[in-house]
Amino acid sequence: MAELLFEAYGVPSVAFGVDAAFSYKYNQQYGICNKDGLAICPGFSTTHVIPFVEGEPVYRGSCRTNIGGYHITDYLKQLLSLKHPQHMTKLTWEKVEDLKMEHCYIAPDYFSEAQLFQKGTKEAEHKTRCWQLPWVPPPTEEPPSEEEIARKAAIKERQGQRLREMAEAKRSSRINELENQIHGLEFLLQQLEQVEENDIAAFLSDTGYVSRQEIESTLVKLTQSLRKAKGERKVEQAELEKTDASMNEKYPLIHIPDNMLSLEQLKEKRRQIFLKTTTEGRQRAKQKRVEEELEQEKKNQEEEERRLENPELYVEQMRAKYKELFEKIDQRKRLKTNGNHTNGNNTSGGVGRGERLNAAQRERMRLLTTAAFDRGKGEDTFGAKDEDWQLYKLMSRDNDDDDEEMDENEAELARISARLQEVDPTFVPKQESGPTQSAAEIPRVRPLTKEDFQIVLGVERFRCPEILFRPNWVGIDQVGLDEMTGVSIRRLPTKDEDLEQRLTSSILMTGGCCLFPGMSERLEAGIRMIRPCGAPIKVVRALDPVLDAWRGASVYATKLQFPQQTFSRMDYYEKGENWLRRYQLQYTL
Repeated sequence: MAELLFEAYGVPSVAFGVDAAFSYKYNQQYGICNKDGLAICPGFSTTHVIPFVEGEPVYRGSCRTNIGGYHITDYLKQLLSLKHPQHMTKLTWEKVEDLKMEHCYIAPDYFSEAQLFQKGTKEAEHKTRCWQLPWVPPPTEEPPSEEEIARKAAIKERQGQRLREMAEAKRSSRINELENQIHGLEFLLQQLEQVEENDIAAFLSDTGYVSRQEIESTLVKLTQSLRKAKGERKVEQAELEKTDASMNEKYPLIHIPDNMLSLEQLKEKRRQIFLKTTTEGRQRAKQKRVEEELEQEKKNQEEEERRLENPELYVEQMRAKYKELFEKIDQRKRLKTNGNHTNGNNTSGGVGRGERLNAAQRERMRLLTTAAFDRGKGEDTFGAKDEDWQLYKLMSRDNDDDDEEMDENEAELARISARLQEVDPTFVPKQESGPTQSAAEIPRVRPLTKEDFQIVLGVERFRCPEILFRPNWVGIDQVGLDEMTGVSIRRLPTKDEDLEQRLTSSILMTGGCCLFPGMSERLEAGIRMIRPCGAPIKVVRALDPVLDAWRGASVYATKLQFPQQTFSRMDYYEKGENWLRRYQLQYTL
């Protein structure tokens, strides 16, 4: 610093001093402390204890510990960052410094104070401090009024009526179009009856049809579509009779006895029987599919009516049904994956193939294994007996009812999910739980509240300043503030009990860390533990622990002997910086 002041800034002279000594001498003038005493100065980065004998500092007996207010602030910042990691950007150094000076205190007994907070007593709640961060509450949605509810209901009713009218208009247009096509085909069939057999191909060349059977098949399809559009479920008897008549005309050899037919006619009869059976099977399957579609359409219309009557109740019922089906399917999949283990110990799916099979598949495996062991010991005679073929019947029997039921449930779940996405914008389909996911649902994120933007100071209020007495908590292997007084007294050149008693009877605390409440009581109790019983101990605080060092230095600078005790620029250039290391300021205020 001398090199910087003299060579860079060109100051004429400079004097160096110790802040604790200046503060002690300044407070001595006002009778706060005696000529013999100890100055304890916990500063920003270090803590010093300097003994004073006859008003002069004895630096040979001084003691220093590398801990101070900086370490307290840093420790408090670490604890709050670990406690509130979501608000680390708010915990700036300046703000933590303000929290330290405003809320921290020295506990008379650290462990007793910590037990209060551990038990959660009322006294601990009273000592807890809270720093509220800026927080804007979300806007509260007021319940709609009766007029608003009625207005929304009227709007929904109008929208529903409009949709029903549009659907009815579209249905009517479709019915008219189908009826016109049917009338056209019927008229074409009537004209076809008046055409001779040889001219049928030429007559149909302009219509786009090849034969009468194609026209009749198209007419049947259009009739079924018209019936579906009108919502009819049963096929009229006349249509069935007409279809049967056309079938009889198409396959004339079916009802003729075999003894009346030749060999070629018998082959043709068998072919016609096969074609008729196949055609009838296709028609029955098609009719069944049409009826199922009509049934599903009717159910959809009924659901739409229920939704229009009470939309809230409809959505609630659909959500409940969706949840029930989802849990049922998910439970079945977990049981199938885990081999029917429901204790949760086998959630990875790492089981044998036999455990993953259902009951029907395990029975098939048992039958195959039994047949292999029974027939594999000697000559292979499997199939020689009729009862052996019962094994194939048992194996080919469709016993997988659980899989079919699961397919139906999944289809119904997909339908309900699609329906909910149409009528409820807030609906989000659930994700299926995989083998690595837990069975419990992931909790939803709750909205942020006022308490989420609060920095709570509990044990941190007295835990952070405690490092002044226990530096090892922050990794500094040195003595605490109370033990430093004993070390400083033992370092004095002379051992005098009267002098030691005079020193402990006038202990001055100075420095910013002395402003913590409870500091003097705790320091006095700690020094009493290391001093002989009955030794006089008095701990006082400086008038202004922060600025008394500057006031003492300013008073000293106004004395007449101050120019003779400064280190001038001429001395610096003549004697060098090594002389400055041996320089010692005389404190004569």
